[in-house]
Amino acid sequence: MPRTSAGTPRERYRAQVRAEVKERAWEQIAEAGASALSLNAIARQMGMSGPALYRYFGSRDELITELIRDAYRSLADAVRAADGDVPSLAHALRAWALADPHRYFLVYGTPVPGYHAPDDITAIASEIMARLLDAFAEPPAGEAETPFDAHLAEHRGWTDGHPAPPPAPRRALAFWTRLHGALSLELAGHFTGMGFDPALLFAAELESLGG
Repeated sequence: MPRTSAGTPRERYRAQVRAEVKERAWEQIAEAGASALSLNAIARQMGMSGPALYRYFGSRDELITELIRDAYRSLADAVRAADGDVPSLAHALRAWALADPHRYFLVYGTPVPGYHAPDDITAIASEIMARLLDAFAEPPAGEAETPFDAHLAEHRGWTDGHPAPPPAPRRALAFWTRLHGALSLELAGHFTGMGFDPALLFAAELESLGG
């Protein structure tokens, strides 16, 4: 029987089961966090045995890797779809984070104990940082080099060979750390009851970064 672009019935069924497993995993993460993720619990919810489920995901870490890979890829796609200027990238990041806080915290929250991400996930993260370095490649006129710029000249491994000149790496890092700080506090509920609009705080931080 010829195969179609959608794959064989067995392949389609496998894809459906893997998709449902990931949906159940996100539900668990929403309830108890990624560290409590359990393949056996997911198997019970789906009416399967543990060994049967392990045919689709060989371990908890394999499942976590798939979830993180999906999350990073969706953020990379959102960043790529945005205009290349700093405000557009910032608002794409915030919209992505607000759309699914649990996905955000799986990527940028507390690391899962004992879990180590494979190299291909680091490569996807590098795509996102490359877009930021592109956005900051043209420095403001007259901006003086700082001691941290000099330090980064000798510590550029995280830029994955991007040719952006100083002060682009420093400005990209400032963007990344400050806006993620504001987002993390907002999504964790730390601004609740303080009486101000987190969107305006985010905009103010962005403006102070030159965006």
